[in-house]
Order: sequence, then structure tokens, then C-alpha cells
Amino acid sequence: MSATPAPSARPARPSGPRSHDSYDAVIVGGGHNGLVAAAYLARAGRSVLVLERLDHTGGAAVSTRPFAGVDARLSRYSYLVSLLPRKIVRDLDLGFRVRGRTISSYTPVERDGRPTGLLVGGGEHRTREAFGRLTGSGREYEAWQRFYGMTGRVAERVFPTLTEPLPTRDELRRRVDDTEAWRTLFEEPIGAAVESTFTDDLVRGVVLTDALIGTFADAHDPSLRQNRCFLYHVIGGGTGAWDVPVGGMGALTDALARAACDAGAVIATGHEVRHIATDGQSAEITYRTADTEGTVAARHVLVNASPRELAALTGDEPPAPAEGAQLKVNMLLKRLPRLRDESVDPHEAFAGTFHIAEGYGQLAAAHAQAASGALPEAPPSEIYCHSLTDPTILGPDLVEQGYQTLTLFGLHTPARLFEADNDGVREELLKSTLAQLDAHLAEPLADCLATDADGRPCIEARTPLDLERDLGLPGGNIFHGDLAWPYAQEGTGRWGVETRHANVLLCGAGAVRGGGVSGVPGHNAAMAVLGE
Repeated sequence: MSATPAPSARPARPSGPRSHDSYDAVIVGGGHNGLVAAAYLARAGRSVLVLERLDHTGGAAVSTRPFAGVDARLSRYSYLVSLLPRKIVRDLDLGFRVRGRTISSYTPVERDGRPTGLLVGGGEHRTREAFGRLTGSGREYEAWQRFYGMTGRVAERVFPTLTEPLPTRDELRRRVDDTEAWRTLFEEPIGAAVESTFTDDLVRGVVLTDALIGTFADAHDPSLRQNRCFLYHVIGGGTGAWDVPVGGMGALTDALARAACDAGAVIATGHEVRHIATDGQSAEITYRTADTEGTVAARHVLVNASPRELAALTGDEPPAPAEGAQLKVNMLLKRLPRLRDESVDPHEAFAGTFHIAEGYGQLAAAHAQAASGALPEAPPSEIYCHSLTDPTILGPDLVEQGYQTLTLFGLHTPARLFEADNDGVREELLKSTLAQLDAHLAEPLADCLATDADGRPCIEARTPLDLERDLGLPGGNIFHGDLAWPYAQEGTGRWGVETRHANVLLCGAGAVRGGGVSGVPGHNAAMAVLGE
């Protein structure tokens, strides 16, 4: 029953759990949130055991070499950082850095029979000129400045609350202190603001995409799930900036595992938790490994898994089913492809977020088609190139030869579309998604793909069903379910991590203020245990 330490981690206690061991806290799941909680609790002097089902820690925040014989370490699932508070990095003394992107986004489009596009970034003057060339006036740029000035002020006021006890709705509204911003973001569908603020279809689409990442919704969905997604995408770091993790996403989880182990936590990989029995004051956790079963006791249990998995472990009523709605594609290229829009250097176009088929009308059509049970005819997606900002993820030979990574994130592809034939639909969707990209390239993307040691193209795609199988994401939902408003509601508890069992806490993405690579649920669950 000995534990296997997390990759790159140097555990302070090399042995794993033994039958009838007892800990102050047992953490179920070694994803980044579980590791944050483990590090905080261990540094506070608590005895901590992390039980991880897989043979490594990190969950969705990992770096891997997915292509045989190729020295490229990709952020395979999660890939950008915005919501991770610097407070957590400082508190845990993490040797982890991010780099900003000089370009925010590029969106190609054909207008009046000619290829053009919108480049946002590279300085105010260049961005203003880009808006003018696309739209014929300065109106959209001025509207853009006003709109994101508003979201920036909201970000400054809301982001610091994520690592504080949950405010009430009225408290958060007073903190925002802007009636128009509150109505725009918290009360009416985001589509209303997008349509009243902007007139250009392409500009409208670029704005709306932040409301649809991993969220299957229309711009006017009355549930406002798209607003909640948009809010979390524009408040990160108090600025809304999305940064590149230096060394890949695995650099963060490796740093967290080291911090937890150095503080005295025990990390046991290959240990799958099967049941949690609790009377509210003490708990018994049953787990199994490849060759045995065991139990440990704990005063507190922190579950770094989905609400669905939590219910299965405790025997409680499961939540409503969750559903993911994204296609994730990782690629390695021999070179960046040339663009039909010759006014833009590919090294700039791909340095930010490269939007494909994400005009406002295109997004609406794709949603309607997927909602009717069909794959979108023009699948919307966005791409970014990690290696342009951080070449350290590539081996020196690849860097010298000009190789680059590409990560594609497709929208409006709910899990239900893959249920009948996951492999076949994946192949069909990948083909049509890349065709949308090729429409804006001066050469086929296939001509730029690198090959692995076996001569196969360096490209892999993951559907929601693949993510459910590989990572245990319910329905492949990257947030474990619909995101919640960052304020207290009935039953949310003081920190948003509480469950109906007093000593069992939820520290995964499904907690209030969960979702994304943030560490916030892990921090908040640790604070709940420590009585902060």
C-alpha cells in the first residue's frame, strides 16, 4: 500500500497510507485545487493525505509529450492562466511564472471579396487602426474601449473577493458600484449589451466568445449561464488578461505538489477513493489500488472532484447531469501557416487568440444547429500558440527549426452529438473545423503539421466524451457543471465549498467560484477547515 509520489514532487513522507491511519485532512483527487488545499493545510501544521486515482497528479492542468519521439511538452487540457490569484502563488512560495501576450486576438474574415481581419493588441494606435480598416470608422473602437473599460473596473472590484468569504448579492453589488455594469453582467442576457454596444458582426462575435467557452448557450439564454461564463473570463487577475504558463501548465501542478510535500503532505497516486462515510465530525475513506484495498480516517475530507462524484462517494442524491460542449485539439507544426490576409504576420496572428468562424451570426447559427442535434456547418473555434510566448516547452532542436505548437478550442459541440459514434463524429468534426481554418490560410494546415517518430501527423483531438473518460469530467464539462455567481445563495455556505456534511468540503471546479485554473476552491476549502 505504499504511495507513489507525484512526478517532480519530493515528498517529505515517502510512505503511503496504512490501514487505520488517521489524518487531519484527506483530499480526494490530486488536481491543482486539491494540491493547493494540501499545501495550505500542511503549511498550517495539519496532517494531510492526498489520494489520487491516476498515476500522476495535476488533473486537467498537466503537461505531456503526446506525440511519440517528439520533444514537445504540451499543456494537454488546460492551457492558459487568468484566474489564479497572485496571493496563492505568494502564500505557497511557488516557483511559477506566467508571461503576458502582446497580441490579444486576431480574427480573419473575408469582406467585399478580399481577405482581411481584426488584430487587437500591439499598442493602442495599431488596434485603433485595425478597427478602422475593418469597420470604416472609429465608432466600434470607441465602443470597445468603453465596454472593456467597464469590465476592467468590475474586475478590479470583484476579483479580490474570490479568496474571501462569499459576499451576499447586495454586498457584491455595492462593491461593483456601477448600476449599468451590474445590469449588463448580472441581470440581463449579455447578448443585449453586445447588440446595443456594437454594430459590426465580427466585433460582436469576438466579444461574445468569452461567454461561450465550455458553455453551450445562446447570447440571449434566459438562464444567464453565458453571463456567468463571461464574467469569469473578464475578471481574472483584476484585469481580465489571459497569460501563458512558463514551462507549460504542468509547471504549476509540479510546483504545487512540491510545496505540499515539502510542507509534510503525503501524496499517494494510484489510489482510487471508493466511499466516504461520515457522521459530520469524523470520516472514514475507503480506497483501492491495483492490488489492495484500505481505509483511512480523517477529521475533514476535501473532495477535488465533481459534484456528481462527490454524491457517488457519499451516497447522496446526484446533481442534475452536466454536459460539456467543446472540442480540444493539440497540434505541433513545422512552421506557422501563411495567411490569406497578407497584412498580418502569422507570428502575430497566432500569438494571441485566433478566432475562427466566430462572427456573431455564425455563433448563433452554430448554436441553433447543435441544439437541433446536428454538428455546426461552420464549427466555431479559437486557436493560440503557446510556443510563440514560451518556447521552453519545445526541445532546443525544435526551436531552432522553427517548430510551433497550436491549441484549438472548439465551441458549440455538446456531448450529446457524440453519443452514437464518438470516434466517427470526432473525425468528422475535426475535418470540418480545420476546413474553417484553412479557408483563411494561404496553404493547407496539413502541409505544416509535423510528424512523430512513426510518421503520423502531430495532431490529437478530444471530445467531451473523451474528457469524461480520461479525466472524469461529468459529461466532459470543463467546469463540472454550470458556473455559479460569485456571491452567496441559499445553501452555498460561508466559503462556497460546504456540503450537507459538516466535515466534507468540495474543493473542485464545481464549488462556488470554481472553474478554470484558479486554485480558488482549494484555497477556500483550506480556509474553511482552518476556520479563517
